[in-house]
Amino acid sequence: MRGGRCALLLREMPEACPSPAATLRVLSGLGEVERAQWDALANPKGLAENPFLSWDFLQALEEAGCAAPRTGWAPRHLVLDGEDGIVGAMPCYLKSHSQGEYVFDYGWADAFERAGGRYYPKLQVSVPFTPVTGRRLLVAPGPEEDKRRMLLAAGLAELTRQTDASSAHLTFLPASEAEALGELGFLVRTDQQFHFVDEGFGNFEGFLSALASRKRKAVRKERREALSAGVDVEWVTGAAITEAHWDAFFEFYMDTGSRKWGRPYLNRRFFSLIGERMAEKILLIMARRNGRYIAGALNLIGSDTLYGRYWGCVEDHPYLHFEICYHQAIEYALAHGLGRVEAGAQGEHKLARGYRPVTTYSAHLIAEPSFRSAVADYLERERQHVELENRVLAEHVPFRKEGG
Repeated sequence: MRGGRCALLLREMPEACPSPAATLRVLSGLGEVERAQWDALANPKGLAENPFLSWDFLQALEEAGCAAPRTGWAPRHLVLDGEDGIVGAMPCYLKSHSQGEYVFDYGWADAFERAGGRYYPKLQVSVPFTPVTGRRLLVAPGPEEDKRRMLLAAGLAELTRQTDASSAHLTFLPASEAEALGELGFLVRTDQQFHFVDEGFGNFEGFLSALASRKRKAVRKERREALSAGVDVEWVTGAAITEAHWDAFFEFYMDTGSRKWGRPYLNRRFFSLIGERMAEKILLIMARRNGRYIAGALNLIGSDTLYGRYWGCVEDHPYLHFEICYHQAIEYALAHGLGRVEAGAQGEHKLARGYRPVTTYSAHLIAEPSFRSAVADYLERERQHVELENRVLAEHVPFRKEGG
């Protein structure tokens, strides 16, 4: 795909085209589309707002050099042009590795290459470094939305062919998009996260009262001990966030990232950029002791969900991680009318703290037929395992039983 932008031939599903004038383009950067045009599709009126899909967030990743060709995240965003402007979009990247995705396909890559194939490059439709469910086929609600989604899917298939990619992967999709793509021949994969859902608790004390007695006592003990060394916690958002806050948080982030991944994905400039452009969508939960920040968690604020992302610390205190990342997040969400907290990937330890198991979805287009068949067989067995595990875990939520 030379030049970073091209018209795609609509070789598949031509009947999906909403008008003869519709064309697909590939962008080599989000700066090639106007902010308002992208956001009108990413977060249209009438749908819950997801700040990770916003132009500000995605463009900050590119401008800071985090999602860029040199890091193995070369932007190849799909844009669908209609008669009246842009009517569809897809955040897409050409990748030379599988890092920063949270839907792990390392085993697939190894098996394909041992069989003589070439797994990279591949296409990744996602928000880089972000295991948060959100729409990936970005179209505005209306009578043409299903057709436009089909056309974006067809464009992704053609882009896979034109870039000589082994595969295309759409990760952390809503269930409805995964189902629609499955009907088009994509392979559907499931996984698991743990989310908090407000069930009319009102406030944190109301939430605690819904827990079984033993679990309620355990949470109260954790909260006391987390702050017992003279630690105090503050919520910082909007104009109150300063570069000093980002300096402290970046130190936490680098410590955690270096231990978990070896090389953290985000740089200091990225945090300044989102602080400049979307501070009202950011919540920093910061812990301080003796006048010094010692730990913190970065959250993004949607219209109905608080999204917990990164955590780090420079002092170890018992239960402080649980307090900053889970208990404080629930308390903030309940105090601000947010019905859900998504606290990141994995972690069965969240179950005891009021987070329920939920199923996450991805969809995969595999070009080579025999490899596709092997992956399909694996995914069928994996889906059964995820479904069973979620059922078992759901029986162990910490809430009081009926009549208990």
